[in-house]
Amino acid sequence: MERARRLEDLWSHIHCLGILAETGSFTAAAQRLQLSKASVSQRIAELEKAVGLPLVRRTTRGVSLTEAGAHLVEQTAAAFQRIEAGYSAVKDLSAGPRGVLAMTAPVALGRQIIAPLIPAFLKRYPDVQIQLDLSDRLAALATEGFDLAIRHVAEVPDTHVASLIGEIRSVLVATPMYLAEHGTPAVPADLERHDCIHYLRRSGAAAWAFRRPGADERVQVPVRGSFAANNSEVLREAALGSVGIALLPDFSAGPALRDGTLVEVLGDWRVEGDFADSLFAVRPYTPHVPRVVSLFVGFLREALSGAGSR
Repeated sequence: MERARRLEDLWSHIHCLGILAETGSFTAAAQRLQLSKASVSQRIAELEKAVGLPLVRRTTRGVSLTEAGAHLVEQTAAAFQRIEAGYSAVKDLSAGPRGVLAMTAPVALGRQIIAPLIPAFLKRYPDVQIQLDLSDRLAALATEGFDLAIRHVAEVPDTHVASLIGEIRSVLVATPMYLAEHGTPAVPADLERHDCIHYLRRSGAAAWAFRRPGADERVQVPVRGSFAANNSEVLREAALGSVGIALLPDFSAGPALRDGTLVEVLGDWRVEGDFADSLFAVRPYTPHVPRVVSLFVGFLREALSGAGSR
């Protein structure tokens, strides 16, 4: 009996080791588990004492598991996944969804598309809490504790589950003042004579590709300009300042196009370049999908299909 009681006391310690293996640091594991860093370290030390073997290697660069630690995590991971799935399934039987939904989205997309929709979802499901992290950095969902990411990307890693929730169109825009001074491009090649405001990339020369709808013709044009940035809202502000012609996603350009402060350029061409055409809700693969995650994905799909992503 004593052995069983002692093993039961160590379940949380073993789970802590598994989270440490996923996150790769005591600080990240503590944040994920909502414990202090000292508590995580103490649990690992107690677990090592109980099994009589070192389980974690601590270096100045971080932590890694020993062979024994990796073996313990491998042997117990499936059990903890089943526990999590079972708990989530029972929790979902309650009258309404509840709990915390931790999600991440790019800054401009999150501000202009996702954030305005959240109040309606929270009013519909008052027992849900949403934590929205806005960052243009691609977060590692499983290791950083995010349930969901909203991304406009061309491809999603096979290790994740992606649900298409909307479409995005890229548009070329400029102010009437800029076009009056510099002329309006008639074909994509004309852009080589213009100041082009483009998304900042650290590698490769900037280029925009064009397709004419209904035709096989594809044209690629190298672009250059006096300004580049890695945020579509910033690019839009530069365009509004008549700096040049900008390539923007429609959700950033939409309001200015509607009020006439920006006008579309080369509208009879479909432009490909800095922004993907598809909007996805991406989640880590898990045997059981938390109800709040599936509800929010469905809510986004409904909202964006009803109002459009523009």
